[in-house]
Amino acid sequence: MIVQVRICVPEELSATVVESCSGAPGVAEVALHPGASVLPPGDVVLVFIARESVEALIEKLQSLNVQRRGSVSVTTPELLLSDRADRAVAAAPGEGADAMVWDEVSRQTGEDSRLTWSYLAFLVLATQLAAIGIVTDSTIAIVGAMAVGPEFGPLAALAVALVRRQWRLGRRAAVALGVGFPIAMLAAALTAWLSVPLGLFPADTLDRGSAVEFIYHPGPYSVIVALLAGAAGMLSVTSRRSTALVGVFISVTTVPAAGFVAVALVLGEYQKAAGSALQLLVNLVGITAAAVAVLLFFRLRRRSPAKSSRSAA
Repeated sequence: MIVQVRICVPEELSATVVESCSGAPGVAEVALHPGASVLPPGDVVLVFIARESVEALIEKLQSLNVQRRGSVSVTTPELLLSDRADRAVAAAPGEGADAMVWDEVSRQTGEDSRLTWSYLAFLVLATQLAAIGIVTDSTIAIVGAMAVGPEFGPLAALAVALVRRQWRLGRRAAVALGVGFPIAMLAAALTAWLSVPLGLFPADTLDRGSAVEFIYHPGPYSVIVALLAGAAGMLSVTSRRSTALVGVFISVTTVPAAGFVAVALVLGEYQKAAGSALQLLVNLVGITAAAVAVLLFFRLRRRSPAKSSRSAA
C-alpha cells in the first residue's frame, strides 16, 4: 500500500528533508515545490512511500523538528497507477497491512477518547437500549446496545497512553470512562425507576429473563472474550478496519453490564447488580490489557529487525 506524505518545511530545511525522504526504503516518488507554502512560508515536499516505511520516515522527520517548524500529514490515495510505486512496495520491509503508524493511532484514539456531548449521548442511548433489552429479555436490543456503545475509543486510548506513557491522553480517557458510565447508568436507573409505577415491566422481571443471565454471571469465558475482543479491537484500529471494530462492539458486555447494574439497583437485586458490576470491570480491564499487549507486540516486532540488522552489520 502506498501513502502520500505531505511535508511543509522552512526553505533552509527542505534540502535536508528531501535527502532524508529520497534515501528512505520504500520511497516511490519525491517532489519538491519551492515556495509553495504561504503560511507558514516555506517549501512543500510530497512523498509517495510504502505504508510499512512511514513510521521510520516520520521518526526521521521528528528528529529534524519538522513538526515544530512546519507540518507532516499522511493520506492514502484512492488510486495510484505506477510501476515504480509497485516496485517500492515490493522493496519495502514487511507488509503494509501489518504496518502501524504510532502517531496515527495516538491521534485517532485521542479523538475517540474525548468526553464530548456526542460521546455521552451514544453511551446514554446504548445503556438505555441495554436496559430495555434486559427488562424485555430481548437479545436483539442488547446486541443493538453493544453496537451503539462508544466505549472502545477511551479504552484504546488508555492502552496507547500506557504503552507510550502519554499520561495526558490516559487522563482524558479515564475521565471519559469515569464520567460517562456513571451518567449513563444514572439515566438508565432513572428511566427504570419511572417505568415500574407505570407498569411497563414487573418488579420481578430479572427473575424471569433467561437470555440476560450471562450479564451478571461473570466467569472464565468473560475474561477470555474480553481479552480476545481487546486484541481484535486494537488490531482493527492499527489496520484501520472499521468493520472488524463493529464486531468487537457486539462481542463485549460492557454497556449491557452497565445497564443491568442500573436496573438491578432500582429493583433491589443487589447481588445481581454486584455480579454485573464485576462483569463490567472484567471487560474493561480485559479489553485494555489485551490492547496493551497488542501494542507491545507491535513495538517489539518493529525493534527486532533493527537489532538483527545491526548485529549482522
